[in-house]
Amino acid sequence: MQKYILSVIVKNNSGVLARVASLFGRRGFNIDSLTVSATSDPKVSRMSIIVQGDEKILEQIIKQVSKLEEVIWIEQLWEEESYCRELLFVKIQASDAASKDSIREIAEVYNAVVVQSSSDSIIVELTEVPSRIDAFLNVISHFHIMDMCRSGVTAMMK
Repeated sequence: MQKYILSVIVKNNSGVLARVASLFGRRGFNIDSLTVSATSDPKVSRMSIIVQGDEKILEQIIKQVSKLEEVIWIEQLWEEESYCRELLFVKIQASDAASKDSIREIAEVYNAVVVQSSSDSIIVELTEVPSRIDAFLNVISHFHIMDMCRSGVTAMMK
C-alpha cells in the first residue's frame, strides 16, 4: 500500500470537515493524516489529507471527494514536487550522558532540535517531509520512545 497526499480546496463553511471525514468513513477509507488551514481568502480553506491504498482506491477517493458541494479543487501532490511539512515531537528515554549524546548526534543528522533535556529523557522536535520523519523514527527506534506526537502534513504545490 502506498501513501498519497491530497490537497483539497474547500469552501470555509460550517461542517465541511465533518462531511469530508464522514465520506472517508462511509467508504471504508482510512485517513492517516488530516490538517485544515486557512488560505489568503477567508472564504476558502485548504485540507491536506494523507491516505493509504492503491491507484484504484486513490481514484475512487478523488472522485467521491470531488462530488462534495463544498469542494472547489482536489489534486494529488508528490513530496518531490510540492512543499510538504509535518511536525514531530518525540520524548525519548535517556538517563545517561552516552544515550543523550547519541540522540543529539542523530538529531543533528536530521536537522532536528533538542527542545528539552531532563535527567531521564530528551525531547526532540523535527519539521520535515513525512518520509524523512519516518526515517528518523526508524533510526531512533532502538531507544525507548516514551511519548510521540505528529501534527499531520501541510502541503501545497510548488
